[in-house]
Formats: sequence, C-alpha cells, structure tokens
Amino acid sequence: MLTQIQGLHHVTSIASGAQENNDFFTKVLGLRRVKKTVNFDAPEVYHLYYGDEMGTPGTVMTYFPFPNARRGRPGAGEVSVTGFAVPTGSLDWWADRLQLFGVKGLAKETRMGAQRLRFQGPDGDGFALIEAEDSRAPWTGNGVGADHAIRGFHSTDLRLKDQGATAELLHFMGYEKTETLGDVSRYVRPGGNGADTIDIETLPGAAPAHQGAGSVHHLAFAVEDRAAQIAVRQSLLDTGWQVTPVIDRDYFWAIYFRTPGGVLFEIATNEPGFARDEAPASLGQDLRLPRQHAHLRDVLEAKYLEPIID
Repeated sequence: MLTQIQGLHHVTSIASGAQENNDFFTKVLGLRRVKKTVNFDAPEVYHLYYGDEMGTPGTVMTYFPFPNARRGRPGAGEVSVTGFAVPTGSLDWWADRLQLFGVKGLAKETRMGAQRLRFQGPDGDGFALIEAEDSRAPWTGNGVGADHAIRGFHSTDLRLKDQGATAELLHFMGYEKTETLGDVSRYVRPGGNGADTIDIETLPGAAPAHQGAGSVHHLAFAVEDRAAQIAVRQSLLDTGWQVTPVIDRDYFWAIYFRTPGGVLFEIATNEPGFARDEAPASLGQDLRLPRQHAHLRDVLEAKYLEPIID
C-alpha cells in the first residue's frame, strides 16, 4: 500500500470559453486565478488555474477552454461531481448567491450526514458545495467573505459501471472505505490534506461518458516531492500499471495512468508551486508560457488566446 499520496492535488476539466470560465470561478465562486498559461500539448488553448491564495494542492480547479467546444455527454467512466468544502451553515447564503448569478441546477441534498448544494458550471459541469469543518484558510474576494468562502476540495464523485477494480486501486493508494449509502461508496485517505475523499457511484446500466466541454479531463493526486513521486511510480509499475514517465509541468511534476473504470489519474508533486515564476501578490495576472512555447507569445496573443477581462 502506498503511503505517499495525501489527497487531491487538482482537478482539470474542459470548457468552451475562457472569459465565461474565468468569470464563473472568480466572480461567482470567489476563487483566485493563480495561473494563466497554456496547454502544453496545444499552446493555442489556455490553461487556467483557480484556487486559494497560493494555489495550495487540494484547492486548485484547472481548465482547458477550447473555444466553442461541444459539450460532453455524462455517463459512466468519469468524474461526475467535484465537491468544494464550505463552512457549516453557509449553504443558504450560497444558494441565494448562485441564484442571483443565474447558476443552473441548484438542488440541496444530504449525503452521509453532510449538507450539499448541487449546481452546474457554465458548460453543465457537475459541482457541489459541501458543509464541513475545515481549517484551511480561504481566499476571499468578489463579495465572498471568510464566513462563506470555499476552503478547497472536499471530494470528487466517480461514476462507474463497476467499482471493484477502482476500489482496489484506491485501497492501494492509501484510501480506506468508510461508508456505503445506496449505490455510493466513500473512500477516505486518513490524515490527508483535507481534499481526501472519493465517492464512487456504481451504475451498471449507465451509458459511457463522452468527454467534451463540462467534462473532467483528469483527476490529480498530491505527493510531497519528486522523491515521493518516483517511489509511487515504481510501485504502480511493479503492480502492473502502465504509467507515463515523469513530465515537467513547470509548477509540478506529473505522471499519468488510466484507471480500470476509465478515469485518467495523475500523481502531481506539491513542489515547486505557482510562485516559481510570479510574485505571490500577482499570481495569475500575466500570461506565463512554458519555455518551449515562449517564442510563440506574439502569435498566440494576436491570433488564438482571447483577452480575458478581469
């Protein structure tokens, strides 16, 4: 069993437009944009990161906004809901705020003793605000004060046809099954980073998901440093998983592998962080380009990357 994984590092999804995506996460949810860069493999597309003040692992939602991308089709084999932790007693305030901004899909529910507010992102993305006792310091702004602000991720929901092999994988990654309610089973990383819960919803008859705008592209788990990542990679390889080599993503190092249920997992390092090329006070303000794409700045800004108005 692996001991190095701390919980979630980030969640990366697909959007259909950069401005709408930026407005939703900063002006509606009140998160901080901590990095404005581009997709390593498609530099004509932004890669936008939102989180707490420093983009602490376990708080960061990231997006590839492909202009006019077709919406994904929900189904089995995907992350269906990304859950954020908010203070206990704050859901009524959030319901009023989200309704004021015209957010769709608002629905209150209770799961395993916690109050949740479900809602949709601009591309139909599945989200929930979940009341929790969470000591992580929030980013505050855009009308969201500390009494209500998002603390980081609480959990993610995986929707699968069968949970058996994925449950075994999570157990190998250090997660423990804590509860089952109907077709949802909960897995928690004891002593994790706060973003340490995975719920698996088992729907044997569900059609396969088709990825597009509003879909989660991959789910990243946090390890402290490169040494821990190398140890995790070797253990996964020894167990028979097909894992990529280590890839430098500028703000973390990453490895990737496909899970039995179809969800793409990443293991990302906490180092070096988003302040490696920007001062903490100005994170996310300027376009930062990976070294291999630096020579494309003029053409990218003139032809491909729509200006984002903050």
